[in-house]
Amino acid sequence: MRIRNIKNADKLIYDSPYIIENPYQYRGNFQKEVFKNTNPIHLEIGMGKGNFIIDMAMKNPNINFIGVEKYSSITLRALRKLKNIDLPNLRIINVDALELAKIFYQEISTIYLNFSDPWPKKRHHKRRLTYETFLKIYDVICKENIIIQKTDNIPLFESSIVYLSTYGYQIVDISLDLWNSNRVTSQTEYESKFRKQGIKINYLKAIKK
Repeated sequence: MRIRNIKNADKLIYDSPYIIENPYQYRGNFQKEVFKNTNPIHLEIGMGKGNFIIDMAMKNPNINFIGVEKYSSITLRALRKLKNIDLPNLRIINVDALELAKIFYQEISTIYLNFSDPWPKKRHHKRRLTYETFLKIYDVICKENIIIQKTDNIPLFESSIVYLSTYGYQIVDISLDLWNSNRVTSQTEYESKFRKQGIKINYLKAIKK
């Protein structure tokens, strides 16, 4: 993914009430201290420009949503979409996913992995968000280990099935053509583009046994 940097994005993102400036201080207490409720927390890792998680938060007011994005320029683009929107059940964190175990503890109910970087070269497979390195992190942050993945990349999807199954997850729902099934979900910006191009979307839902 080519990233167009925005000048001073690192500073500008903290002008938004949706950004959590120091997420480490809330570890284990996001419901109580950040959202002020007991609703479940759903986490999107690699939220991109925010289309998916903003739409999900609008449609599901009784669920708390947190979007994680590594790059501040992309985070800022998502935050700009929220300028005139009031969504008390949505927060955003600008951080590398490898930091998540230092931020959350046994408090995430569902993880969304939407069109994650496939890291096609074999030497980079350990960077995939369904690889064992990250599955161990999810063990720390989740109270319920539920992963929902969408991707157009077949090799990543096939490998994710192997990674998840080997680690103890059960694939409870799967589709090789999401938008020609009876499943309807919020769309990312990539997904909208792929649908127009006729590219099939792979989908799975996995729960750790």
